[in-house]
Amino acid sequence: MRNRFVGAIILIALPALLWSLPAQAEKLLKLPKLPELPKLPELPKLPHNLQIHGFASQSWLKSSDNNVFGKSSSDSGSFGFTEVGLNASMRPLTRLQFSAQMLSRRAGEGSPGNVRLDYGFMDYTYFSGESSQLGIRLGRMKTPLGFYNDTRDVPFTRPSILLPQSIYFDRTRKLALAADGVHLYGERRSDMGDISFQAGVVRPLVRGDEAEVAVFQQLLPGHLAPEISYTSRVNYDLDGGRIRFAVSASQLNMSYAPGAVDGLRAGSVRFTPLIFSAQYNAERWSLTSEYALRRLEYNNFGVIPNLDFVGESYYFQGAYRFTPEWEAVVRYDVLHTDRDDRDGSKWAASPASRGRPAHTRYAKDITVGLRWNVTPEFMLRAEYHNVNGTGWLSTLDNPNPGDLVQRWHLFSVLGSYRF
Repeated sequence: MRNRFVGAIILIALPALLWSLPAQAEKLLKLPKLPELPKLPELPKLPHNLQIHGFASQSWLKSSDNNVFGKSSSDSGSFGFTEVGLNASMRPLTRLQFSAQMLSRRAGEGSPGNVRLDYGFMDYTYFSGESSQLGIRLGRMKTPLGFYNDTRDVPFTRPSILLPQSIYFDRTRKLALAADGVHLYGERRSDMGDISFQAGVVRPLVRGDEAEVAVFQQLLPGHLAPEISYTSRVNYDLDGGRIRFAVSASQLNMSYAPGAVDGLRAGSVRFTPLIFSAQYNAERWSLTSEYALRRLEYNNFGVIPNLDFVGESYYFQGAYRFTPEWEAVVRYDVLHTDRDDRDGSKWAASPASRGRPAHTRYAKDITVGLRWNVTPEFMLRAEYHNVNGTGWLSTLDNPNPGDLVQRWHLFSVLGSYRF
């Protein structure tokens, strides 16, 4: 009887308990709400066709003698080689594109690290078809010289920390890197290969100590002024770039405006480089070689006699990719300031040398290097140079020619990040 009584109570109470559960749950759900957090302000949306990229790199250099990008011959070496760039491009119309890059480059006495416009131009594609295109660019553009001049600012696009100095001088970099003007370009693609060209009328960037010392080997009371100049390059690519050839030619014209107290007259300088380039690319290795003839003319300076000589330079370079992350490079690089005076002895014996030794007129550089792509965005490099001659060293970093050593070594490391 007691068990039946308890069972009857459970049967009566259980439905009442189950009926009350939703009401209890509703009370629990009616707990006070937390205050809403304030909304963060929305950033303005970039146009869908605007692209922004950048890079930053830092190098350390240690030389046995002579200075490269600062006091590299000191016991502690030099951290004086820094590159930071930010570039953007936008295509408001299908045929119209704007591109620009700001650059800060600290590389010894000639490049103190000021922020400047590296390039900035408008690109209009006049015609674009399945196998050809034709366009025009207006503004400040990279000078089309050789394989690497267009992209030499970005460390990821260079084959080494220092480009072959016989072709891509860092001491005259500003003169050869870019110019203001107009370029016409075109491309034709076929089963026989791809042919492209670029030709322009420009005014070179010649202001500043770096350009003046490159031309005269010293700072003068007056200044250089740009004159109308010309530049061009023709490329031929076969099998998607497996085989590449290029011929580059430019004529760089400058005049000199004497200072208030100046021993020189208003003379002119003409620099005419002609570069032949060739490259073979396989799956794991690449072979590259470039050969240049550089005619240099000085006229009507008075104290300085009229000069007309042709320089010669070339390099052979091999790169091997062990894996997608690891790559090695080896190069032999030769520079002769005057092909008719390869060892510089005639020039050293003339009054024009002003006491500078013969080895400042040539350089032979054996380079080995290693590249490690740690991530797609971060790269490390190490490089060693064994050099005979001082022909490509900056006078600003080495003001006393008597301190220059003919045979010297250079070791450098670089870290670079891009986004």
